[in-house]
Amino acid sequence: MSAMRISLTRALALLAALTVLAAPVRAPAEGLELAPDQMRLAALMALRGGDAPRALRYSQALLARDPADRTALMVHSRAARDLGRFELARTSARAAWQLAGDDAQRYSSSLLMAQALASAGHRTRAQWWLRRAVQHAPNEAAERKAIGDFRYVRARNPWATQLSFSVTPESNINNGSSARSSFLNYKLSELLFGQPVEYELGGTARALSGVETALGMTTRYRFAETDARANDLIFTADLRSYTLSAEAKSLAPTARGSDFAFATYSLGYGHRGLNLDRRGEYRVVADAGQSFYGGAEYARFARLSAGQSYRLASGDRVNLRLAGERQFGIATADSDTLRADFSYTTRILKGATLWTGATLAAAQSPSAADEFREIGLRAELTLARPVAGATLQMGLWARNRSYDISPHSPDGRQEDRLQADLTLTFDKIDYYGFNPTMQLSASRTDSNIALYDANRVGVNFGIQSAF
Repeated sequence: MSAMRISLTRALALLAALTVLAAPVRAPAEGLELAPDQMRLAALMALRGGDAPRALRYSQALLARDPADRTALMVHSRAARDLGRFELARTSARAAWQLAGDDAQRYSSSLLMAQALASAGHRTRAQWWLRRAVQHAPNEAAERKAIGDFRYVRARNPWATQLSFSVTPESNINNGSSARSSFLNYKLSELLFGQPVEYELGGTARALSGVETALGMTTRYRFAETDARANDLIFTADLRSYTLSAEAKSLAPTARGSDFAFATYSLGYGHRGLNLDRRGEYRVVADAGQSFYGGAEYARFARLSAGQSYRLASGDRVNLRLAGERQFGIATADSDTLRADFSYTTRILKGATLWTGATLAAAQSPSAADEFREIGLRAELTLARPVAGATLQMGLWARNRSYDISPHSPDGRQEDRLQADLTLTFDKIDYYGFNPTMQLSASRTDSNIALYDANRVGVNFGIQSAF
């Protein structure tokens, strides 16, 4: 006889000895009277043996005796789910959750609720309950199981939503000038004064410090899918609001943070698929949307992009993306922008990830002053080992943008921008599967026109999903 059978025999003998100490429970339609502990064991055995109807009957008898019998509620939920009675399964799982007295019980109740919801097709709600399971997991093995279940449900969920939230104290929320004066309107100045004139900058033309609060959402619905192709409807929203510092209010007394609030909404279609012996993936996205600045309509836009990535034999990955955007200006000029992005990802330095990218862009517009050419380079290094308990990522970005025409200089407008950032993701701090992040960033823009010189320093506090 196996060790499991010996253990089970002893358990049955113990339960039989306890029969005289507990009021018997009659098993429906079977004419049996069992002690509560015996019936719990019998219900569990029926469930494990695949006899969901019997497990449901036994658990119902136990609940008729004691509606707060948590073990009976757990068996009742699982048996109801196996029988396709998903509403009943959810009701019992929720009751078991409400009766849970410790993390282990909350964990098991969360898993049951997630299973009932996923089986009924409510996968987004199931993912939330799996995050609860991760939060209350009694040990690392249980946490890994809940995360694995989460990823399984997410992969089969036609709905996927990504939320982002951050708060950023920043030295330049309005992209104002770091200079105190600048040559402006050279043609008018030459007409009036016979030469270019340098004007003092004030108000919102100067860099204003404050705090940015940002909320972003991307949600997609996958309406058609095969093992190698996927078709999505995609909605995005990006909202940014600002609060001015006391110093900014003294520089621009009539300005308000809401003057610089920015919001963008878009709706589009995305298609992606595997190719090149499944080592490559292509993507096509078309969308349209509208932006708002200071609470008023700013522009409408339509965008189209196509991209291709490929995984090399070494594991490195290359990516190419071409994109075009037509902007229909409301408070700004119309423009057409073309952009090409190339990136390369590789492993270096004992597992660290190095990402490098290059960008080329050009814009045309009925307003000659809005036409430009751009080249940009960026590198990001993510260390393999944590630093002070956090994942560390460092980035460096350089960009040159050239405008042939400018109302402020006969030589047009040239800008060089350099930006560095350092991001810490605190993996050891976890709340419902979300980790806090902190990003330090600094940028400098040098232009031949002082109006466009800009320095910016910010500290961004945000959250991101751990899985």
